[in-house]
Amino acid sequence: MVGSLLATSALVGAGNARPVGGGGAKPNIITIVLDDIGYSDFGCFGAEIRTPAIDSLAQGGLRYVHFDTKAVCAATRASLLTGRNCHTVNMPDVPDVAAVTPNDPAMARLFRLPGNAQTMAQVLQRRGYATWAVGKWHLIPMAELGRDAPRTNWPRQRGFDYFYGFPRGWTDQYRPELVENDHYLTPNFPEGYHLSADLADKAIGLIERHVATAGGKPFFMNLAFGTAHSPIQVAREFSAPYDAIYAKGWDAIREERFARMKRLGIIPAETRLPPRAPRDRAWASLSDDEKAVFARYMAVYAGFIEHCDRQIGRVLQVLRDKELMDDTVIVLLSDNGAASEAGQTGFFDGLYRPNMLSPAAQRARIEELGTAKTQAEYPRPWAFASDTPLRRYKLWPYSGGTRTPMIFHWPRAVRDPGAIRRQFVDVIDIAPTLLEAAGTAFDGHVDGVAQIPIAGRSFLPTVASSSAPGRQVQYFELRGNRAITSGKWRAVAIHDCDQPYADDRWELFDLDADFAESNDLAARYPARVEALKTLWDAQWARYGSGQLAQPSILTCQLSDLFDRRSGN
Repeated sequence: MVGSLLATSALVGAGNARPVGGGGAKPNIITIVLDDIGYSDFGCFGAEIRTPAIDSLAQGGLRYVHFDTKAVCAATRASLLTGRNCHTVNMPDVPDVAAVTPNDPAMARLFRLPGNAQTMAQVLQRRGYATWAVGKWHLIPMAELGRDAPRTNWPRQRGFDYFYGFPRGWTDQYRPELVENDHYLTPNFPEGYHLSADLADKAIGLIERHVATAGGKPFFMNLAFGTAHSPIQVAREFSAPYDAIYAKGWDAIREERFARMKRLGIIPAETRLPPRAPRDRAWASLSDDEKAVFARYMAVYAGFIEHCDRQIGRVLQVLRDKELMDDTVIVLLSDNGAASEAGQTGFFDGLYRPNMLSPAAQRARIEELGTAKTQAEYPRPWAFASDTPLRRYKLWPYSGGTRTPMIFHWPRAVRDPGAIRRQFVDVIDIAPTLLEAAGTAFDGHVDGVAQIPIAGRSFLPTVASSSAPGRQVQYFELRGNRAITSGKWRAVAIHDCDQPYADDRWELFDLDADFAESNDLAARYPARVEALKTLWDAQWARYGSGQLAQPSILTCQLSDLFDRRSGN
């Protein structure tokens, strides 16, 4: 429970410590958080999608190929900012699910970051940093989203000097819901407006003004684009070059990425490609109308990412022009695996409701995909391709849900630019790492109040050395589904919400020999499975059970989001 956690020791602040990375001034810090982008969706991780700016960060930095998230956006973002597991800080899922069970008393305490869970922004603000949040926030309880509602869980109340972006999990890219600081805006959107470009403009303006006026004061910016969360929207000039590429279909793209990832060294040469999920259709089985429309979905998705990469490139160019690149730590990541919610037919007109249009009707309107006239998300088998070579996708406890690309860039500290790091890192480790880079840490007490202990640990030793140890143990829970990693072993349990948790069947994977979780070893090593189940229980008791009486109060209400009962 949170109450018992408070009694344990916490990390002590180090406000006067010198920054690492060769000494010198405290570095600027930028976290670039992308949304619903799959493991293989960057060029430097094996994609055919053009991402030259992101690839340049990989070339000058490090690619972490075993980086885990919480498989859903708000939970990941809460852990990113606090260095704590999402259940510990009341964010086991996305705040939106409170609308599913509005009369549940547990909702009164969930989806509100505890006041004694200091964020990375609050630490850096106390250490003299300028702090800015630009883009997606999605850590606001539903009751605080109204124009006149309290602002307790908005960015400026959690350590950011300035906020410009959108408060919910997603927004229209052409006509977004925008907030500045604590107030909703009513903008007059110009011709050609796109949110990604607007967020980059804001980030660039903040940096330029800061350099001109702050006298060398460091800054922290959390730059959180909406890309590539649905609705997938981008000008046709960005999607058109991908039409022919995706006409070959998701099965061929997945095979091509798999081979490319081996050549790049992202995945081990002996990795096996797991079979397509039983209910994900083979491309060859589609009608001509389906192939034409579904290929366009993916072309728009890819163009959306390329367009965002161009905006990231603009921000990076300003850092170079202002001679800030060497003194700026940049971490780039996706918050979960590729989006799976749209099922086998995709979303066309509206998100999170069944697509009632026939393939022929969609084909007749195909030129609307990517425009303001549609609220689209690609069909689920494309998410499987985006997550190559991993099993499943966003929301699932397999690595297709949890594992995402992560890039660390800091010229002052990276000795082998362009290298790959294979150590296990979890999103809870990001904040302790960045604070150590700044020569500080989370405070044990703030204004006399004991803070919830930090679960993350700095991975800076792995930046310096490919042989330094990474994280050894991490539990996972989302909507009743569970997983536990201990060293090379990973166990996963899919929960049937009609059955007791004790009846869940656990699968077992040897990640050293089986990067993609393709070979279940549970029958061969039953004692290992039991040991991992006991470890999961211990981790849950330490980090999760204070806020949830069982592994998820939301399981049954949301089970229709994927084929839970069939295991498919």
